[in-house]
Amino acid sequence: MSATVSLNVPTPHGPRTVSLAYARVGSGEPLLLLHGIGHHRQAWDPIIDILAAERDVIAVDLPGCGESPALPDGLAHDLPTMNAALGALCEELELERPHVAGNSLGGLLALDLGRAKLVRSVTALAPAGFWSPVERRYAFGLLQAMRQAARSMPLPVVERLSRTAAGRTVLTSTIYARPGRRSPEAVVAETLALANAEGFTETLKVGGSVQFTDDIPGLPVTVAWGTRDRILVRRQGIRAKHIIPRARLVRLPGCGHVPMNDDPALVARVVLDGSR
Repeated sequence: MSATVSLNVPTPHGPRTVSLAYARVGSGEPLLLLHGIGHHRQAWDPIIDILAAERDVIAVDLPGCGESPALPDGLAHDLPTMNAALGALCEELELERPHVAGNSLGGLLALDLGRAKLVRSVTALAPAGFWSPVERRYAFGLLQAMRQAARSMPLPVVERLSRTAAGRTVLTSTIYARPGRRSPEAVVAETLALANAEGFTETLKVGGSVQFTDDIPGLPVTVAWGTRDRILVRRQGIRAKHIIPRARLVRLPGCGHVPMNDDPALVARVVLDGSR
């Protein structure tokens, strides 16, 4: 089931209406899935059926991504606002402290939900926020280049490239270690999602000052990193382990920045184990 819901989100200036699109499938304990910047909820498609066999899975389009519109004027795409919106979604869907798994920006949001004790476990796949200044500038430059390429490429060119493994490598090798495994339709859709993400620029602007520095005591936390991550290099996982010493740090051999496509069975097992 997919739907879009309008939420009353508390802000320092009073409640505002925020709309979020999501898909829901499966049964069991609730599991919220959060994607990265400029992506969409379909990033989780390679593993969602595996997860749904054991969990009530809710995959969300973050504000300004996928089918979710950007936040209303005057609201920043920052951690407090984004997580207030996600908290309102959980309340609307009657999800009492769900498990949460996130990738990249979604991993940072998942950790922040854990810090606020709004969830019962956190699995963060290559989460943002553990970078050095140099690593952050490198990552942001790469993301901006990807966005510019997606916006400047005519749709017929994207569709033609997507039909071959070599073309899919051109389009998505920055985020996937095994881009040839992605379907042509998925590659076209996520290229368009990156090009059309209304919240991309504002989210990146706010992200320049983000650094995750707090432990998350009393909550199961898993941090997983692909060995072939080209955006957020894997040594950031060691920093995450130092900051959250009780976290389980997992290596994802042969996986890139968005590992769900590269090794679906392994990543699904990491998420399910993290939510037990």
